[in-house]
Amino acid sequence: MTLTAKDVAEILRLLESSSFDSLSLEMNGVKLNLQRGSATIAQETPVVAPASKTAAEAEPQAAPPPSRAAKPPSEAGLKDITSPLLGIFYRAPKPGEPPFVEIGAKVEKETVIGIIEVMKLMNSVRAGAHGELAEILAENGALVEYGEVLMRVRPSS
Repeated sequence: MTLTAKDVAEILRLLESSSFDSLSLEMNGVKLNLQRGSATIAQETPVVAPASKTAAEAEPQAAPPPSRAAKPPSEAGLKDITSPLLGIFYRAPKPGEPPFVEIGAKVEKETVIGIIEVMKLMNSVRAGAHGELAEILAENGALVEYGEVLMRVRPSS
C-alpha cells in the first residue's frame, strides 16, 4: 500500500485540526514527516528485513511511549488499553447509538471497546485484556495518537 496525494492531504488536514505540532509515519518503506508550518517531506526508502533470529535470540519490542501524558491510574494493577493508531476515537458504532462499553462492563481480549477513524476508514479497537472496565480516558470524537491510553481494565483472575 502506498500513500496517494489524497491520503497525504487527509493526513495534513487531521494534523492541522489537531493539537499536535508534528507527525512521523512509516509504511511499507515510505516515510512521511510532517511539521506544522513547514513543508512536507515524503521519501521512499527501501526496507531491509533483519536477519532471522530464533525465538530465544529475539529481543522484545517495546511500544514507544505516548507523547501525551496519561492520567495516573485510579488504583494499582489496572491494565492500559492503548490506541493502535493515530485518528479520531469514537466510543459508539454510530452517532446516537450507545457506547460499545461503559465502566463496569466485563471485557474479553476480543471485545470491541471503540473505533478509530483514519482517512475515512473505521478501525475496531479491541480490549486486549480479560476483566472489568475501570476507567475511560479518551473522549468520544477526540483525536488520539498511537500508544495513548484510551481505557483501563481491572484484570480478572
